Amino acid sequence: MTDRVTATEPAIELIHKLKDKHGPIMFHQSGGCCDGSSPMCYPEGDLLIGSQDVLLGEIGGSPFYINRKQYEYWKHTQLIIDVVEGRGGMFSLEGVEGVRFLSRSRPFTAEEISELNAEEEAGRR
Repeated sequence: MTDRVTATEPAIELIHKLKDKHGPIMFHQSGGCCDGSSPMCYPEGDLLIGSQDVLLGEIGGSPFYINRKQYEYWKHTQLIIDVVEGRGGMFSLEGVEGVRFLSRSRPFTAEEISELNAEEEAGRR
């Protein structure tokens, strides 16, 4: 099974650290504006998820969402969430840790796209 979103080991370690400090957390791929296009981390429930948001999957046991319009641009790529030094989004939980989450991506192969399309079609039935 191909995941639409995954995370590096350093990102998973940071997720566990944040969960220990804050309890359950969630992610939303920011679409720009104040925080650029970056993965934002919130205490679970602090960001209201609506019908315009798509659940891409989970990283470190935490849900990861993206806006539907942005998803249409990125649906051909796998998001790989990583951690780098520096300050990120001012509203994201990891900001005080001196690191920030960063989205990397890679295009899906034709085989992976077929697999994902089949999974989505099966889920609609």
